Amino acid sequence: MTTGRIPVGERFRGFRARLAADGVFRPQRSSVRLGHGSKVGAGPADGAHPAGAADAPVVVPPRDVPPVARRRRGRGGRGGEELRVPEAEFTSYYGRPILKAPVWRWDIAAYLFTGGLAAGSSLLAAGGQLTGRPALRRAGRVTALGAVTASAYFLVNDLGRPARFHHMLRVAKPTSPMSVGTWILTAYGPAAGLAAVAEGARLLPERGVSGLARRLLPPAGQVAGLAAAAVAPALATYTGVLLAGTAVPSWHEAYPELPTIFAGSALASGAGVGLLAAPCAQAGPARRMAVAGAALELWGAHSVETRLGLLSEPYRRGTAGRLLRAGRLLTAAGVVGALAGRRSRVVSALSGTALLAASVATRFGIFHGGVASARDPKYTVLPQRERIRRRESGQV
Repeated sequence: MTTGRIPVGERFRGFRARLAADGVFRPQRSSVRLGHGSKVGAGPADGAHPAGAADAPVVVPPRDVPPVARRRRGRGGRGGEELRVPEAEFTSYYGRPILKAPVWRWDIAAYLFTGGLAAGSSLLAAGGQLTGRPALRRAGRVTALGAVTASAYFLVNDLGRPARFHHMLRVAKPTSPMSVGTWILTAYGPAAGLAAVAEGARLLPERGVSGLARRLLPPAGQVAGLAAAAVAPALATYTGVLLAGTAVPSWHEAYPELPTIFAGSALASGAGVGLLAAPCAQAGPARRMAVAGAALELWGAHSVETRLGLLSEPYRRGTAGRLLRAGRLLTAAGVVGALAGRRSRVVSALSGTALLAASVATRFGIFHGGVASARDPKYTVLPQRERIRRRESGQV
C-alpha cells in the first residue's frame, strides 16, 4: 500500500534536474589529476564513483573563469595534467573596492592646510622677531593663532566629540603618527596663543594688574614665539607621515615625498601671509621663505606625479590632477611676483594670495589623489603583483 509520498532521493534528483535545465549548475565528473595516479572526483577505480556519488551536486565555476589548462602525460610517467589557476584581474568581490576608502571628509583636507599655515606663520613670526621686523612678527603670530584654532575645530569636527581628542592625551605612543601629532598640537597651541596675546599688550592700561601684564607679556611672548617656531617643523610635516602610514596605495608609496611637500607648502603659505600683511621694506624673510617653500613643494609634487609608476595616476587625473596642476601654476606665479614686486605693495599682495591659494590646492590635491587610489582595485592589485614578480626574480 503506497502513501503517495515521493522518496527523498527522487525529490532531490528531480530538483537537481530542474536546476540543470535552468542552467544553474551542470552535473559533471571531474578527472583533473593532482599527481601520479590520483584524480579529483574519482572513486576507488579509475573513472568509477562510489554509490550515491551521482546524486551529489557539482559546483560549476563562474562562466567568466577560463577553462583549466591541461597537459597530457608523456611517456615514462613524466608530466601529468597541470592545474593552473587563472590570473586574477583587478576586480573585487561583487565589484567592491579591495580597500575601504578613507572616511575623512573635506574638513580633514582643510585641517591639513590650516596646520601647515600655522607652522609657516610661526616660522615667519620668528624671522620677524629675530630680524627686528615688527609688522612681520605681528602678522605671523596672529595668523598662527587663528590657523591653529581652525585646525582644532576641523579635527574635533571630524572626530565628532571633543572628548575624543582629550582621550588621545591619555597615552603617548611614539610609533603612532596620530598620537605624536596630538602631542605636537598640544605643545604648539599654548605657545602660539601666548605669543599672539602678547601682541596686544600695548593696548592694556599702564597701571594696576593690567600694567603688570603689559610689562610681562612682551618678554613672555618672545619666548613663546620661539618655542612655537621650534615645534612648527614637526607640525608642518607630521600630517604627511600620518598619510604615508596608512594602507592607501598612493599615500603609502609616496612616503618620502609627502613630508617634503607639506613642509614646502607650509613655508609657502607662511610667506604668503608675510607678503600680504607686511610692507615691502619688511618682507625680505617672506620672499626667502617663498623661494624655499616653492622649491620643496614643486619638487615633491613633480616626484609623486612621475616616480610612483601606476600609483602616480591618481595624482594626474580627475580632481586631484586639476588641483595639483593649479597648485604648481599658482606657486610659480607667487614666487615670480614675490621676487619681481619688491617695491610694489600690490604685486606683493597678489603674490601672497597666489601662494596661499597654491597651498590650499596642493593639500586638497594630495588628499583627493589618495582617496581615488583606494577606490580603484587596480592600484592595490597590480603593484602587489609587481612586488611579487621582483621578489621572485631576485630584484628585491
